[in-house]
Amino acid sequence: MMVTMHTRASNSHSSSVALRATVMSALLLLASGCQRELFPSDLPRTQFETYDTMRQRYVPLEEPDVFGTPQPALRARLSQQN
Repeated sequence: MMVTMHTRASNSHSSSVALRATVMSALLLLASGCQRELFPSDLPRTQFETYDTMRQRYVPLEEPDVFGTPQPALRARLSQQN
């Protein structure tokens, strides 16, 4: 009877320690998250955007529709440029 009580106490203690370690590691992971954006919006996304910007042929990614909400500028980006 004493052995089973001792193993139950030992198991509950080890699971409590494991739970605390998991919670602490999760909090540490959340607290040390990204400090800045991985891909800032003001930097070019591809080498092609850099090329177009340098040659003053840059086409914006979005344009407002008739209601003013931003939409992808597909016609401007896919049109043939001479």
